[in-house]
Amino acid sequence: MAAPAAAAKLAAATSSLLRRSPLLRPHGLRVSRDFAPRRFARHIASSTNEEAAAKTAAATADTGGPTIFDKIIAKEIPSSIVYEDEKVLAFRDINPQAPVHVLVIPKLRDGLTGLDKAEPRHAEILGQLLYAAKVVAEKEGVSDGFRVVINNGAEGCQSVYHLHVHVLGGRQMKWPPG
Repeated sequence: MAAPAAAAKLAAATSSLLRRSPLLRPHGLRVSRDFAPRRFARHIASSTNEEAAAKTAAATADTGGPTIFDKIIAKEIPSSIVYEDEKVLAFRDINPQAPVHVLVIPKLRDGLTGLDKAEPRHAEILGQLLYAAKVVAEKEGVSDGFRVVINNGAEGCQSVYHLHVHVLGGRQMKWPPG
């Protein structure tokens, strides 16, 4: 029991460091597929980190303050923009879960912190987000197979309360997801 706990703790610390450091991320540790216990421990630690981040974010979800995405829209924080029009912005995720992992967000939050907050007045922007996801998939060369994901709420592991669509592709997707 001590070895898996230590491996999980190390994996959590490494995952946190790699997420925070763009210089280290490309050189991240690779775990051999032959060594499943370590890979499993790393997966559990990563899942736990995501769940903790989602619960922390949920505590301040609807305060109305600016999110990291608002700062990206305002160009206060740099990002790798893939697509932009007058209503949506799409940029690469800093913690990619697939070779192609792009986030598509509305430029105006308008109370749409999560999908559960959608109202009839949001129908147009919701459609534009999905259309932009399709455009992103084409631009990224994955239109033959990609996944669109919206995390909603703490139990859905939503960590930024500004509605966003994940476009994932570039590898074979599995079912069921996470």
